[in-house]
Amino acid sequence: MASIAELCHLAGDLLPGQSRSLVEKRRAGIRMLFGHLETLPGETWQERWEASGFNEENAPSVTTLGRSGVGYDGSNMVSGLKMMFAARGIQPSLSGFRANKFADYADPFRMVQKDPRLDEFFATVDAQQQLSAVHRHRAKFDITCALTTQGIDLVDLSPAALLHYSLENKRLGLTHGANKDTTRFAALGAWEILHKVGHFPPGTAPTLRTFIYNGQRSVEQLVDQYGIKNAGVRQLLIDYLVRRKSDTDYITLEGLARHLTSLFWAVIEELNPDQKDLVLGQELYDQWRAELQYWRRNGKTDRTRIRKDAASILLAVRGLYVDLHSWAIAEPERWAQWVAPCPILPRDLKGFGKRRREVNQRMADRTRVRQPLLPVLVQHVEARYEYLASLLEVARPLPLGEIFEHQGRRYRRSQSREDYRRAKHHAESSIRVIAEDSGEVINVTMAEDAAFWEWVAVEVLRHSGIRIEELVELTHLSIRQYERPNGEVIALLVVAPSKSERERVIPMSAELFHAIAQIIRRQTRNGQAIPLVTRYDGHEKTWSEPMPFLFQRQMGTIRRVMGPGTILNMIGRSCEQIAETNAAFAGTKFTPHDFRRLFATEIVNGGLPIHIGAALLGHLNLQTTQGYVAVFAEDIVKHYQEFLNHRRAQRPQGEYVDVTPEEWAEFEEHFDKRKVELGNCARPYGSPCQHEHACIRCPMLQVNPKMLPRLAEIEKDLLLRRQRAQEEQWLGEIEGIDMTLTFVRTKQADAARLMQRAPVHLGLPRPRG
Repeated sequence: MASIAELCHLAGDLLPGQSRSLVEKRRAGIRMLFGHLETLPGETWQERWEASGFNEENAPSVTTLGRSGVGYDGSNMVSGLKMMFAARGIQPSLSGFRANKFADYADPFRMVQKDPRLDEFFATVDAQQQLSAVHRHRAKFDITCALTTQGIDLVDLSPAALLHYSLENKRLGLTHGANKDTTRFAALGAWEILHKVGHFPPGTAPTLRTFIYNGQRSVEQLVDQYGIKNAGVRQLLIDYLVRRKSDTDYITLEGLARHLTSLFWAVIEELNPDQKDLVLGQELYDQWRAELQYWRRNGKTDRTRIRKDAASILLAVRGLYVDLHSWAIAEPERWAQWVAPCPILPRDLKGFGKRRREVNQRMADRTRVRQPLLPVLVQHVEARYEYLASLLEVARPLPLGEIFEHQGRRYRRSQSREDYRRAKHHAESSIRVIAEDSGEVINVTMAEDAAFWEWVAVEVLRHSGIRIEELVELTHLSIRQYERPNGEVIALLVVAPSKSERERVIPMSAELFHAIAQIIRRQTRNGQAIPLVTRYDGHEKTWSEPMPFLFQRQMGTIRRVMGPGTILNMIGRSCEQIAETNAAFAGTKFTPHDFRRLFATEIVNGGLPIHIGAALLGHLNLQTTQGYVAVFAEDIVKHYQEFLNHRRAQRPQGEYVDVTPEEWAEFEEHFDKRKVELGNCARPYGSPCQHEHACIRCPMLQVNPKMLPRLAEIEKDLLLRRQRAQEEQWLGEIEGIDMTLTFVRTKQADAARLMQRAPVHLGLPRPRG
């Protein structure tokens, strides 16, 4: 075991070129720290380190020794301990290592180790210019920390070893300062870089998340997780679910397995361990129904939580009995032995339709409450994004410490030591400012990025009506265009199959196209193509192929697709902020599906035929669309009846026939006739003008921003007419002119708002080489 003097001499020689004062401080720290370890039992410094208590979970930093006497310098002890770790004089546990805050550990470790593989890894990390300096430093730190705490060289760092390091960080709550129950993982970026340089064996997953997530479980695993004791019933449930697997998706199969296994048969076995078949006595059935009213958690009934709606479980169990009856006719040798009278009688399901109507009524009430609040939410997220974007634009070119004013508030560029370090190593480092009036420190770069993604998520959801899982699955290839014979180009959004497994195409409005264009501009800034990333489907438990997803962003050291929960939390936080000043938002939140219901309500009650609305929403059944519409149900019935009458009169021989050239010409002619002086009329296909061509007052008019001068002329003429009416005391005329002026100014504001949005040239997606 080396003496303290030898350790001090070694610490001075490890990193040549260091200043004399720095070496002396490091040696002083070693003398102080190892002087304490020398008083502890053990034959080696490693044994004495472990006896010190600094290697245990939740152990304090060695700086606590500085409180026991005069002259102890905690920073010197940390500096000396860093050199002992880097030289492998002591092998710490992960908790013992992370308890000490090293300002810079990765580079000293690399220089001391003199490992060519480690040098190559550091060079590869430095070449990842899409990562900030902080995230490149994080990837280096994760690798050097893993090598130090596991006592291995880089050549021995296997996928399992790096996974162990990541999971231990998560267990100890050491992942970027997150809580222990976080879903984040350490070493995500380091894993991808090691995979890129070919460090891991062939066939290793390209990302740590791919390596961790096991994917879909087999039917046997879905059943066996609930511990069914009866081998015959266990095999029956497996066979039944395998048969049902072919006509359902994974998340539905998982729910069906839970209903039949955990909530049905596992409870039956608890109530009657001797039950051998599906023939349930009335007493046993009544006991099961009584248990069904409570929630079940970890295989045990939780009597503190009441289940609101058990109908889905009853339907699943009844479906099992009915399917066995049906299948036994075709395959008696396989299913006949399990055929039994269904204990769930039709009267047990009585009121199911009523409960569904009550659910629909609650959803309709929810939509009615949120419909008038939507403009407030939209204005909030848009104003916040525009404010932060302009603040970032003003603050970016200013030097650190500069005081500036933005929209009536005074700010100062933060000039901490960390700001100087980031600005030195990375030109595009995060920009932080300090509000002079409150002292609040704002990371403008991160705040602007979060505000942008919340704004575009709200815009796309409310203007397209797509589901949240369809939103995060949008890619650059989802944007298509259709050119009409007259040269007019219509932008289209292709929505990939999701819940209904039905691909559909949505014509994009100007607002929707603007939001999509802003996403593409952000993803392709600096001339780069949209990166190809994989996305994990939490429902299907599968990873997608690398694709240019639109809703992707840099998250720490990795680039990943935003999850549905992230968007839900973003919108929820905005609702809470609005509630602080708007009492109508108290206790009210918007979910992504609320935008879908609001979209359906708006388009159907705005005059669009319900079958067209169903096609836009991806509904296979018109009744589903009807359930989404919350305001004027009589309009739905009217449009639906008009559609049926039209079909019966025009096509009595079949519901759908090929479109004739004359019909297609008539369809295109309709859109040509919608063009008016001030812009475009948005009335549905096949419907005449219902406002006698009073376009100024018509809500269907979409004003072309180029016609703003014409609107100014109309406003001026109306003002002159109003002045004449006042002189002549034409009170009725004044009332009409005032109403028209209101519409004119509203349309001027809408057109001016569109004019403020800079045009974005998207180009067309090209195949990657």
